[in-house]
Amino acid sequence: MSAETTGSDLDMTTGKENEQKKPLKLARPGKLELKKTVETGQVRQSFSHGRSKAVTVEVKRSRTFAPGAGGRMTEVTAAREAAERALNAPTQAVEPEVLTPDGPKLTAGERATRVHALELSRQEEEERRAAEAEAQARADEEAKRQAEEDARRAVEDEAARKLAEEEAKKFPSTAPAAAVEVADVPAAGAPRREAPARRDAKAIEDEAEAEARAKRKALPGAKTPPARRTAGEPRRRQGKLTISQALEGGDGRQRSLASVRRQREKLRSTTAPTRHAHQPPQRVVREVTVPETITVQELANRMAARGAEVVKTLMKMDVMATINEVIDADTAELVVAEFGHKLKRVSAADVEIGLSGTPDDDVAKEPRAPVVTIMGHVDHGKTSLLDALRETDVAAHEAGGITQHIGAYQVQLKSGQKITFIDTPGHAAFTEMRLRGATVTDIVVLVVAADDGIMEQTVEAINHAKLAKVPILVAINKMDRPDADPGKVKNALLQHDLVVEDMGGDVLTIEVSAKERTNLDKLEETILLQAELLELAANPNRPAEGAIIEAKLERGRGPVATVLVQRGTLRVGDILVAGSEWGRVRALVNDRGEMVESAGPSVPVEVLGLNGAPLAGDTLSVVDSDARAREIADFRQQSKRDQDIAASGRGTLEQMMARIQEGEASQLPMIIKSDVHGSLEAIVNSLQKLGTDEVKVQILHSGVGGINESDITLARATGATIIGFNVRANAQARELARRDNVAIKYYSIIYNVVDDMKAALSGMLSPTERERFLGYSEIRQIFDITKVGKVAGCMITEGMVKRGAKVRLLRDDVVIHDGTLKTLRRFKDEVREVKEGYECGMAFENYSDIQVGDRIECYEIEEVARTL
Repeated sequence: MSAETTGSDLDMTTGKENEQKKPLKLARPGKLELKKTVETGQVRQSFSHGRSKAVTVEVKRSRTFAPGAGGRMTEVTAAREAAERALNAPTQAVEPEVLTPDGPKLTAGERATRVHALELSRQEEEERRAAEAEAQARADEEAKRQAEEDARRAVEDEAARKLAEEEAKKFPSTAPAAAVEVADVPAAGAPRREAPARRDAKAIEDEAEAEARAKRKALPGAKTPPARRTAGEPRRRQGKLTISQALEGGDGRQRSLASVRRQREKLRSTTAPTRHAHQPPQRVVREVTVPETITVQELANRMAARGAEVVKTLMKMDVMATINEVIDADTAELVVAEFGHKLKRVSAADVEIGLSGTPDDDVAKEPRAPVVTIMGHVDHGKTSLLDALRETDVAAHEAGGITQHIGAYQVQLKSGQKITFIDTPGHAAFTEMRLRGATVTDIVVLVVAADDGIMEQTVEAINHAKLAKVPILVAINKMDRPDADPGKVKNALLQHDLVVEDMGGDVLTIEVSAKERTNLDKLEETILLQAELLELAANPNRPAEGAIIEAKLERGRGPVATVLVQRGTLRVGDILVAGSEWGRVRALVNDRGEMVESAGPSVPVEVLGLNGAPLAGDTLSVVDSDARAREIADFRQQSKRDQDIAASGRGTLEQMMARIQEGEASQLPMIIKSDVHGSLEAIVNSLQKLGTDEVKVQILHSGVGGINESDITLARATGATIIGFNVRANAQARELARRDNVAIKYYSIIYNVVDDMKAALSGMLSPTERERFLGYSEIRQIFDITKVGKVAGCMITEGMVKRGAKVRLLRDDVVIHDGTLKTLRRFKDEVREVKEGYECGMAFENYSDIQVGDRIECYEIEEVARTL
């Protein structure tokens, strides 16, 4: 736009204002602006999948001015309209340009641009027509080829039908089959399905391509290729959207495929049959994992059920449990079955699966030394016999002359062969220790004194050996005694199903003397002979397994366990689990006190490195990692803790409270510390056997090691007595016990422990009341005295009568009153007692129905101390 036009517009505005002559007032000032050359509008643009978008379209108009009549610049509009028609309608024929009468001709550049645009439109139209012609030719060729193929197949089918008829005439027996084949052949003009054997390569290729396309559609995430456009189908719009197409709407847009698909799905969902609408959903059967104990809420979560339903099911089973209570695995199994799920029982003990390993093959086994256990009665010479074999003196170090601990030793004979001996105590308190000795042994040597014969604990040893199913060798000891009678021993063995070889049996007997060292070589030969018959063997090339013979806590060494390796090889550095304790082997010490690097089968060693002293009789196993050892040890500790809680809580709470209120139950609290686990276990079992329904020993704490300050603190809080067996209290513990008046008793022989505790429990028993008869008296006369009542004048006919004693009134030898004597007088004086043959006066407490001729029986109640 030129400046002249703007000036003329301003002159016209000023002239109008002057003509109107409006009054002077405040008004918005007029804006000085040019005419807009851009027209703005919105067009709704559609995309695939049914989406649309509002597009803002700006139309810029190019304004051309030329000098008109009178010399004024006039806008030329005809050229612009012709250019728009040329751009918006490229398929129309080129028309000559029309200009206004007063407008100029187009410039050379504008003419060249318009010619180029028309040429591009012409080329696009020719390409489109060529593509359509090519598609039409291809379709005609395909139809022609299909017609030729149908004609050829019709000829072949006609020839096959004629051939079948000729064959049927030649062979009548096959006429039915031929008829079937002919019946399957359709007529020439009828539509027929294609025979797979007669299709050409093109049809097979098309079918394979269709199958591949269907498989690609079935794959998840696969993109569906665009469908081919058939002949005659209008081509979809391609390229950019022009202004004229957006304004005129002549682009031939159609609905997207996604929109059509969504409409079909919606229609199918609304018109689908509703026969499954009201059917309940099928219950999913799950595999529910149930441990030994589980809460109700956790069980409901694992079954994907509501907690209220599980509680309701439990109530039907007469189990009143809230959602947070714990139920056992059996109850949970019933609940899971009620809900229709599958149960999978698991246990915390599954951590021990695979701990013992697989059984060894016979090829991998090697011969091992026999493990021999020496058993017998007290003081029959078991340890002395072993000393004679080891040529050592262990018995001199044992307190009281009896063996307190299990000792495991290996003896090497002159022939080079080895025998492992286990010496078990013979006292009755060590029954369990002897039983453990029988379970780890191969051969039992039963030591019987020739002068004493079969004793009580000898019979017990025979029973343990029979339960262990191990062979028994009888060593008749003390043959140097003048009163030795081996025949008496052999005859006594017959009572226990042990028939010796001299009497036609299979039990070997050896007459030995541990003191004189006689026939020891014969005993060793017999043991080796029995071992050969057993064919003892073990695999040394595997992780070690064994049994804890003894365990103790030593100062400077820590927990020390005596281990008998049963199979495998135990080495320094191995990670092992022994009962509820675990650790890494720091050192191995053999029975001679020597440090060794490894121990094979049937070798007893002391193991250092455990984090605690295990129990005697526990099994030992080598594991591959610290984590597994710790997991197994924690599980065993928890199991032992649960067993202790269950054992201490026997009986219901109501029964316990009733017995405490009635004074029937009394307990003697004890704290027991010992040097080794074997002695500790024997003491605990002996003291527990002393208890009755009225009194019993309550062991608050028991352990291996010395007495420390924590033991004193526990004893002071509970009033317990501390027993130290072969251990002592340290200086701090002694000072604390002296200050708090805590009793500490030291023992070295188990006899004294049992006797003292038995006496203490006997003192806690309530005494027994016993009636002691005093005498009889006969009523001769009755006196009625004021303020006293009736007084019976009696003659003492038997025994004596005491004042304050108990009396019974007998009438016709029937007791009609049992009470207390209120007064006893002779003449007018109160006396303490009246003997037989004297007269006296007696009155009863709160009773006056007496008659002449009645008899009075006098007795007194005395208390007698009870013993266990």
